[in-house]
Amino acid sequence: MNFKPGVKVFMDLHSFFFRNSNKEYQIVMVRIKNVTFKVAPLLLVQTYKIKMKRLWLLNMYKMKILKIGIALLLTLSVSSQAQEIINLYPGAAPSAKVNGIKESYNGGMYRGVTVPTLEIYLPEKENATGAAVIICAGGSYAVIVFQGEGVSAAREFAKNGVAAFVLKYRLPLDTTSTDKKIAPLQDALQAIKLVRENAAKWGIDANRVGIMGFSAGGHLASTVATHFKKSYIENTNNTNLRPDFQILIYPVISMQDSLTHRDSRTNLLGKSPSKETIDDFSNELQVDETTPPAYITHAADDKLVDVDNSIMYFENLRHHKVPVEMHIYPRGGHGFVGRQKGWMDVLLKWMKDSKWIAG
Repeated sequence: MNFKPGVKVFMDLHSFFFRNSNKEYQIVMVRIKNVTFKVAPLLLVQTYKIKMKRLWLLNMYKMKILKIGIALLLTLSVSSQAQEIINLYPGAAPSAKVNGIKESYNGGMYRGVTVPTLEIYLPEKENATGAAVIICAGGSYAVIVFQGEGVSAAREFAKNGVAAFVLKYRLPLDTTSTDKKIAPLQDALQAIKLVRENAAKWGIDANRVGIMGFSAGGHLASTVATHFKKSYIENTNNTNLRPDFQILIYPVISMQDSLTHRDSRTNLLGKSPSKETIDDFSNELQVDETTPPAYITHAADDKLVDVDNSIMYFENLRHHKVPVEMHIYPRGGHGFVGRQKGWMDVLLKWMKDSKWIAG
């Protein structure tokens, strides 16, 4: 049967089943120049002229599939992208200097950070547990491994009902801060302040806000956990700045000569820090009974940050009767989380066992 030219078909080749007079047919449509179509019956040797109504139905069917696909893509996008990025301070950061440095982001890492922010990953409401974690990625206080440590952990937390906030903190530079050693600490404390003060907005329990750090970010997280009583930021609301728990992943803890990661210490404290400064930022020496409960993990064969950083911190927490759980893997090296699947399963179990999230 000949068909009139000019009828548009959206697909080059498509099979579509329909019912006519209680009998099933298969229509095969092929786009050819000048639009010529053949219709091959499945059950009867009979031809039918395709009515425009059926073409309209076919197009509606395809549009529905397209809408479903778009909806799925949007769902995936929401689960993998931050819902919001906010500045930590309404104006200039404390101790900030006016400078011409421009921060950069490439290879998943930030350098020269001058505008600290929080990148927010919230779980679906029906899955939310009320717990929250502020994440400090590492990078020797020289860069921030934002994507590989920060964002990847945040996505996993959000999937498991935990609100996650990836901190882009200022890196300690004399050119950007009047006191570079406290700039990252100020930003981390400000992050806790912001999360607690906006807990209702983000569906968070203000009494279940923890801090997490990787490598040098672990030093920052443990500094917050041991220095929260000191006044480093404006806090006229007297917001509680103590994290409810701390999560430390292959952390730098000590600034002592025998144990520290040299690049992290030099970048944070300078080339010749005083003994007083070294002791103050050696967080194993700052533990007391008010230090938050901790989860620590490290690899025994870490050649970059000695596992004794974690062991000494664990011992001092234990001696001060602070709840602490530590997992030391025999192999994995530094940064093993990028190579070891399921490492967060153990962490999430600890959070459930400790009642930070529902079991």
